Amino acid sequence: MKTIIEPFRIKAVEAIKITNREERVRLIEEVGLNPFLLRGEDVMIDLLTDSGTSAMSSEGWAALMRGDESYAGARSWYRFKEAVQEVFGFEHVIPTHQGRAAERILFGIMVKPGHFVPNNTHFDTTRANIEFRGGEAVDLPCPEAKQPDLIAPFKGNMDLEALRALIERVGVAQIPLIMVTITNNSGGGQPVSMANIRGISEIARAHGVPFYIDACRFAENAWFIKQREPGYADRSVPSIVAEIFSYADGCTMSAKKDAFANMGGFLCTRDAQLAEEERNLLILTEGFPTYGGLSGRDLDAIAVGLREILAEDYLNYRAASTAYVVNHLTALGVPMVLPAGGHAVYIDARRFLPHVAPMQYPGWSLAVELYKEGGVRGVEIGTVMFGLNPHTGEEAPGPWDLVRLAIPRRVYTQSHMDYVVEVVAAVWARRAEIRGLKIKSAPRFLRHFTATFEPLT
Repeated sequence: MKTIIEPFRIKAVEAIKITNREERVRLIEEVGLNPFLLRGEDVMIDLLTDSGTSAMSSEGWAALMRGDESYAGARSWYRFKEAVQEVFGFEHVIPTHQGRAAERILFGIMVKPGHFVPNNTHFDTTRANIEFRGGEAVDLPCPEAKQPDLIAPFKGNMDLEALRALIERVGVAQIPLIMVTITNNSGGGQPVSMANIRGISEIARAHGVPFYIDACRFAENAWFIKQREPGYADRSVPSIVAEIFSYADGCTMSAKKDAFANMGGFLCTRDAQLAEEERNLLILTEGFPTYGGLSGRDLDAIAVGLREILAEDYLNYRAASTAYVVNHLTALGVPMVLPAGGHAVYIDARRFLPHVAPMQYPGWSLAVELYKEGGVRGVEIGTVMFGLNPHTGEEAPGPWDLVRLAIPRRVYTQSHMDYVVEVVAAVWARRAEIRGLKIKSAPRFLRHFTATFEPLT
């Protein structure tokens, strides 16, 4: 059959509060034109993030009931650790309450002022945790990534020549680790090839630099390798995942993405001494090493989700449902990041609103208009998120201005996505009327979460 169906049935539903445009204009203005500050109940289709917003399966819910809440050495911890080791292959597993806590612990130990941390493209919390330690987060996306509408199979790749040049320029002593993010969230949700991961690993090992993977959407990345990279079509997803992480010295993971969990994360390493330092810091700020800020039921839910995400029927549906939205919007002429990624739809706001200068925040302006038009909440990935240097206060245009519509796992149906297409199309039809914004107030780090805005006059 040509139709790819959801490989699950729906057993519980949650009502959506239907609002009108007048209400939505008032609501977004009351929170300073920042979609992050809206009440969740006032959002009709919430595509702000795919982090912690997944629908758990019946097995996941059953796992909650198995949760062992012993402070130390709970059965839930051992089930969690076994699942992480089975999927990723790392000996040392450090549980954390979410991915950014894993980043804070890792960078808190490894990154010093003046250090450089290369990545294909850092996402917001990764960059902020590096900068908070006085380091510099260096993005080294491949040349194809800089052309949003170029069709290429692995636009999430790191530029290996640029990585070699950085090492030569600053010296190995100034690079505490090399990272790669799979899939490349800030670069349009694009996957990274196995050849590129292998190449990064070879460079890292040749220079004695640890290589870490930001593993948030590891299963989606593995699915794209299976579909697009020669030699992998007949490989199982678990075996592809095992090969990916065999090239790395460790990983950070937000289990709120590709583990279907509403909360949780972890940090892994092969280095026993480093793991001991990480556990000591974990105890100081997160909790005992066998729970790391998580309840036993959370640990059990993650253990189930890590195995469920590897199901190929699900991954096929996931990629197809995202491509469905991208294909419909592209057919309408809406400028998109192509090809479709796994977890989100990315609208190119600079081409959508060419009359709005980058320093007038076209991505943010478009995100506000999508909410006003149809109650759809997305997030800007552009100059607001990445344009400010928190140390100097200097601001410059980001590398791009995108609006990401992140699709929660197993939450919305095709009719919801048809509605999203209609909303984007309606805004596209009146795009010439949309004006830019200016920042009214904002913090230095991660300003997009709490900044407020006002219209340009």
